[in-house]
Amino acid sequence: MAVFDPKGPVAQTQSDLIIYSIILMLFIVVVVFAPFAYFVYKYRDTNPKRKESDYDPHMHGNTMIEIVWTVIPFIIVVALSIPTVETLYELEKPPESEEAATEDTKEPLVVYATAADWKWFFSYPEEDIETVNYLHIPTDRPIEFRLSSADSMAALWIPRLGGQKYAMAGMENTLYLQADEEGVYDGRNSNFNGEGFTKHTFEVYAESEEDYNDWVEQTQNEAPELTQEEYDELLEPGLTTEAEFSSTHLEWVDHGTNDGRDYAVNRHYDLYGELMHLYSDQEAEDFMDEENDDDHESH
Repeated sequence: MAVFDPKGPVAQTQSDLIIYSIILMLFIVVVVFAPFAYFVYKYRDTNPKRKESDYDPHMHGNTMIEIVWTVIPFIIVVALSIPTVETLYELEKPPESEEAATEDTKEPLVVYATAADWKWFFSYPEEDIETVNYLHIPTDRPIEFRLSSADSMAALWIPRLGGQKYAMAGMENTLYLQADEEGVYDGRNSNFNGEGFTKHTFEVYAESEEDYNDWVEQTQNEAPELTQEEYDELLEPGLTTEAEFSSTHLEWVDHGTNDGRDYAVNRHYDLYGELMHLYSDQEAEDFMDEENDDDHESH
């Protein structure tokens, strides 16, 4: 039910559309089933008031009825299509919250979100930092996610901030999201991609601009640089814990380009044909919680 607890303008727009569609469809259900129940009762075989003349098997059409059952579905489709299409086009642009509407428009923060079996890499090219399985974002500022995958197709989804969009190797999709409230929000891969799918998750730390800048500065000064050798090891299929680096993998590969689409497969080809024999759900949960405790304290 997280989609009905929106924490940003994108999620709010999508939630409003879902609620509108539900109300419209419930109205249709009532309009259809109320007459249906009435006709079933009125023309039941055991109705003592029913006469043989009430049923004419040789009836060959009714123009008024045919017009009604053609026009009404057309109106329903239009009533659903217009707000849906308008919303789809609106979501392809950076969002604007009511709080930010009276302020100067902020440029979107660009974050490259790269999926891999079964972890997430978040690269901040402007800040030259990278995180694994978590990210920090400032509130009241659009986030421009540039989505790609190092191997199997995934989909980035943060339910309280907005809907999902696919991440694929060799191409780049753009997803705009924004958080208007500070908090920690769950994110995950919403497209099944094998045995580690249920643990293909991450956390989003939405915070004030000041706190975000402090985190960026701390990461730039204290986190180690990401080497190509270490990145290649992280790309191996399997689970991993949260991590942060003071450089990004974009220095040597962009999985959203045709040149970068086979980067992970070329290095770990044999591993993709094997079962990873991952932990059970409980073991994996205990493993991730234990390994991430220290990271959470530092975030």
